[in-house]
Parts: sequence; C-alpha cells; structure tokens
Amino acid sequence: MGLTMLARLRIAVFLGIVTPFTLLLIPIQWLAIKTGSPIARHLPVFYHRIVCVLLRLKVTVIGNRTNDRPLLLLSNHSSWLDIIALSSIMPVSFIAKSEVATWPIFGLFARLQRSVFIDRSRRMATRDAHQAVSERLKSGDAMVLFAEGTTSDGHRVLSFRSSLVGAAGELIDGEQSRIQPIAITYTRRMGLPIPRAERPCIAWYGDMDLVPHFKGILLGGPIEIIISFCDPLTGEVAQNRKLAANAAEQAIRMRASEIMRGRIAA
Repeated sequence: MGLTMLARLRIAVFLGIVTPFTLLLIPIQWLAIKTGSPIARHLPVFYHRIVCVLLRLKVTVIGNRTNDRPLLLLSNHSSWLDIIALSSIMPVSFIAKSEVATWPIFGLFARLQRSVFIDRSRRMATRDAHQAVSERLKSGDAMVLFAEGTTSDGHRVLSFRSSLVGAAGELIDGEQSRIQPIAITYTRRMGLPIPRAERPCIAWYGDMDLVPHFKGILLGGPIEIIISFCDPLTGEVAQNRKLAANAAEQAIRMRASEIMRGRIAA
C-alpha cells in the first residue's frame, strides 16, 4: 500500500529539517572532539532534543540521577529510540559492539558521540576497550552500557551479561566507579497505553529492517517514554561484576514492571 499524501508530507518535512541540521552540526562536533572542547559533550544533547521534537517523542525522567563521577549507567535496550531518548536528557557516551562502528549513519553518529567500541571476539581488543572505558570514566564522562548485549522485543528485560560490566569493577585512582541502573519504558502512544501486541512496533530487534521501522515510528503518532533512574549500586555489589549485573537487571526489571502496571506515575 502506498503512502498517503499526508504521510509523504510528514516524511518530507522531517528530512527537510533534520538533514541540513545534521550536516551543519557534524563538522562542529567533529572539530569539538578533535580539540577536546566541552562542546563535544553537550552538542549531542541539543541535537537529540531537536530530533525528539521532530519524531514526537515525549521523554519524562523520574528517579534521582546521581551527580557522582565516575559513572557507569546500565540500561535495558529495545530500540534505536533508546539512544535518542537517553542522549536528550544528559551528556552521555555509549559502550557499543564493534559492528556498530561499521553501520551506515548509525556508525557515524556513534563515533561523533564518542562511543567506545568493544570487539567481543578478541580478548586483547576487549581488554583495550575496557581500558578506554576506564579512561573515559576517569575524565568525568557518563558512559552507558546496554548490558543485555542486544535489543529485546519490548515485552521483557533480557538477562544482563556480566562480562560486559567488567570495566565498571576497575578502580580509578582508588575510587570505585558509580554504577546506576536506568529503566527505559515506552508507555503511551497518541495518549493511549501501548498494548502488548503493539510493543514490537516500537522495539527494533532481530532482523527487522530499519527503514520500514523508522517510517512506522515517524508516522505512527507521538510516543511517551519514561526514563527511570534506580538507586545506584553500592559496596560489594558495585565492585563485583556478576553481582552488579544481576542487581541492575533485577532493579530495572522491577522498575519497568511497576511503570507498565501504573504503580509508578511519571
């Protein structure tokens, strides 16, 4: 079925605004990264807030966001929208699998957001990536790790992979990195609760094609997203990667469930 005139117009307006806007900011961000300017941390926040407006994403933050540094944020992951939503609320960089660096468009955006790429198939490369993460944490950057290692179908939180949390257990100048779990939940669309059957329309997982999924997001109506900051992990739990991964997984799963059942209001 072909697109309606209104749908074509909406796509044209989106591309007509976001394309020149993106092309304008790319060299500014690249230069900021090369010169070590603090703009490199904050420009992505401004950019993604504009994208949220254009995609009609309403992002609500609940919970207490820690100001402590070093800080590693452990999050669930179901869609490429997670990155846009998270990047719109605070300066963050991501810990991503090495394949992301080779993806068209997404790879460029990930590099411009100063992501750290981990090659899980090579032990030495993983060790080097952990060192890179530690250096970034030490410099005061908040790093985000999608600890499931992949995207879910939006119905549930997958098991966290403790091997991916290893960098958080390293000591930085004698100070333990702060670890804070965050739950990303898609709650409403066009003002109505999102039923279970429609969650895969927002989630992007498996072998789903990006272009049709993007069209569905752009044309399907406004989406409300809640980003919930859980209590930071402390003590022995934060210092042990297996305990940290399990504690974060349970906290996020419980928080997401409470939000979806309406027990926690935005």
